[in-house]
Amino acid sequence: MSDEILINVTPPETRVALVENGVLQEVVIERTRRRGLVGNIYKGKICRVLPGMQAAFVDIGLERAAFLHVSDLGTSEKESLDGERLERILSEGQEIAVQVIKDPLGSKGARLTTEISIPSVYQVYLPLAKVSGVSQRIENEGERARLRACCGAFQREHHPTGGYIARTSAEGVDEFVLHADMLFLLKLWNSIRQRFRTAKVKSLVHEELPLSMRVLRDLHTAKVEKVRVDSRETCLRLAKFAQEFVPEMAPLIEHYVGERPLFDLYGVEDEIQKALERKVQLKSGGYLIFDQTEAMTTVDVNTGAFVGGRNLEETIFKTNLEAAQSIARQLRLRNLGGIIIIDFIDMQDEEHKKQVLQALEKSLEKDRAKNAISGVSSLGLVEMTRKRIRESLQRTLCEPCPACGGRGVLKTAETTCLEIFREVIREVKQYDVQELLVLASNEVVERLLDEEADMLSELVSFLGVQVKLRAEAQYTQEQYDIVLL
Repeated sequence: MSDEILINVTPPETRVALVENGVLQEVVIERTRRRGLVGNIYKGKICRVLPGMQAAFVDIGLERAAFLHVSDLGTSEKESLDGERLERILSEGQEIAVQVIKDPLGSKGARLTTEISIPSVYQVYLPLAKVSGVSQRIENEGERARLRACCGAFQREHHPTGGYIARTSAEGVDEFVLHADMLFLLKLWNSIRQRFRTAKVKSLVHEELPLSMRVLRDLHTAKVEKVRVDSRETCLRLAKFAQEFVPEMAPLIEHYVGERPLFDLYGVEDEIQKALERKVQLKSGGYLIFDQTEAMTTVDVNTGAFVGGRNLEETIFKTNLEAAQSIARQLRLRNLGGIIIIDFIDMQDEEHKKQVLQALEKSLEKDRAKNAISGVSSLGLVEMTRKRIRESLQRTLCEPCPACGGRGVLKTAETTCLEIFREVIREVKQYDVQELLVLASNEVVERLLDEEADMLSELVSFLGVQVKLRAEAQYTQEQYDIVLL
């Protein structure tokens, strides 16, 4: 297994692609005008407390007030809340230090926490927590004990408030390097505290690193073989950042100077376009259908043209196995989060169901986003959740269709014609008119003059009015206007 990180930089945006063994797995896009907020620390002001929801709205200077739930309060606040009403802990007008844990999604404001966390390459510092820990992905008990001991030695020497969590990248790293990393985080927190004291209310106190630097910090693994950057200026900044904080990655960074665009060279642009489509073709001939709604994402698995098994059950099993691997990749690539319902093709064999679930779980092991999978329900559906931090790829790059309003379908020309007939009758009965002008799309006007011509003629004779038609090129198939002449 080998990973490559591709970084495409232009003035309006930065795009990062993670390629594993030549296959695109993740894409992260950050627009200059709309940088992500996750990790930013603000000096906020509580504008409303909602005891019934066990939450508060906090003004941090954004367009919409951010949301702070009781479950996202820090350890000390939760202890103070024990048995007390929420209004006794949080009150309107109160100034509060908060950190964004979820970007604004759709119509929802950002989600906040008071449990501040500051990540670096090897550690996450929790200045207001009371415990330290080790990433669950480090399974070797001897290494876990070493990292705990390393953290304990640092705390005894420097007596910092709060605790540290060793990240997966800390595995096997020398104690001297880890202590230097922890000391850096401690100094950074002290500077943030100092800025908070003098900062204005509803202002940004600490901004998270730009995307290109976050990638080096968060995707720091032994499997990364190359970091290719197509901007010389960004490449120099990343090299300097790596020398200071991730020295082992510095030799991996290179400036891409080829004439062909970097993302074109690796087929990333084509994969991004495919990730915006509903249908995903499987190699076997089967296919997946992804439907993203406000409440959840549904995935439907179909055999399509695949008939390669020895019998129907075997064909279904093979399709579901391939689908499980493809779904795991698509969830990462499309950055789909929240509730996800997967409708695998119905299987009768319990062992087959078990193997498909295991294949899905194994494929999701490489996903950095936290996820949880339930078993197969009585309806044959697999329910799972995936942590949603930022907008999906589709909602980052697209907006609802102005013609259908996001429904994904348009009324037929026939339906619009019948609506026009009803509206004409309504107008004639309400107003004393002798002549009407119907403005509609080309498709609708053509149908009124062809398939619906007899119906229109009968309507004109019945009402005793004249009806003129005019095609408007900019009208959608659903749009029409009736003008009284």
